[in-house]
Amino acid sequence: MRIHLKKLCAAIAMGCFMFLFINFKSSYFGPHGELVETGPKFEEQEEEFREVEAVDPNRKRVQAVNMSRLDMDLNFTARADVPTQTSWKAPIMWEGMFDGEVYAEAHREANSSVAVTIFAIGSYLEAYLKGFMISAEKYLMIGLPVTYYIFTDAPEDVPDFVLGPKRTMKILYTPRYSRWQDISMMRMRTLSKIIDSEISYKFPYIFCLDVDSIFEGHFGSEALGDSVAVLHPHFYPLKPEKFSYDRNPKSKAYMEDGDYYYHAALFGGTWQNVKALVDFCYNGIIADKKNNVEALWHDESHLNKYFWLHKPAKVLSPEYSWDIISIINRTEVRVPRMTWAEKRYDILRL
Repeated sequence: MRIHLKKLCAAIAMGCFMFLFINFKSSYFGPHGELVETGPKFEEQEEEFREVEAVDPNRKRVQAVNMSRLDMDLNFTARADVPTQTSWKAPIMWEGMFDGEVYAEAHREANSSVAVTIFAIGSYLEAYLKGFMISAEKYLMIGLPVTYYIFTDAPEDVPDFVLGPKRTMKILYTPRYSRWQDISMMRMRTLSKIIDSEISYKFPYIFCLDVDSIFEGHFGSEALGDSVAVLHPHFYPLKPEKFSYDRNPKSKAYMEDGDYYYHAALFGGTWQNVKALVDFCYNGIIADKKNNVEALWHDESHLNKYFWLHKPAKVLSPEYSWDIISIINRTEVRVPRMTWAEKRYDILRL
């Protein structure tokens, strides 16, 4: 009798615990279990990766071969219609300035390889990933070993893609935040973790690209460099006072002045420099969250602050991230290499 009574009490206690847990869970989690954004009380999610390889402490991190000599041979006078160099002597890459095969041959000899990261979260997976991948296999870093790191909250929904020689794909789970702003911002922490745990041991270079993009022209190893930024297509013809920097002094992204306005849809470089960038942005984002502040353009504002303080070694012209949909009659863009994909509102608004 006593044994049965103990079992009954245990069952009642367990039932009460489950009731309290379910009520707690429904208060803090969305219908699919993802953490719901709560403004300044934003909490980090620790379990981001389910398929990251264990790190062997005896492995050595890879190092990029110095390729700065290639940029010294660029034809800076080939384009009189646009600036081809920054004030700190970094090249601004435009069609006509370079021979793509020269870069390709040098990087093949150096055994260069590239990790390409893409975040395909929620409906963005269905709307854009297929177009991104098919066009990337046609134009992106052809001839070099490339691994696509696809971060998604639905790994089982990622389709199979036919990849070229020396091309591979890795699918990693990452949680979905309830606001797109937090998905965008928190990718910085995700990138830092995967660089530290895996990419730094395998790839000298990393490029971080937006999934809602389409490759429409040669996008090769001429884009590689120690640290790489791209000019935003809507701001590059304007004067700095017109740039959309964060003007709130309370934000870590605050900028009173600057050189250029860079687009967060594309950034890259050696893994060391990309990790420094994403750590800077993540720390700024978290500091802002604690102070109940959010930068005007989220991670892009913090990225611009980073490149103001730490000048990029190479700047890509808007050819590498072009808004072909809303910008017309810009004759200086001779070869749109990567363009913004058309918004798939039929899918995004489901």
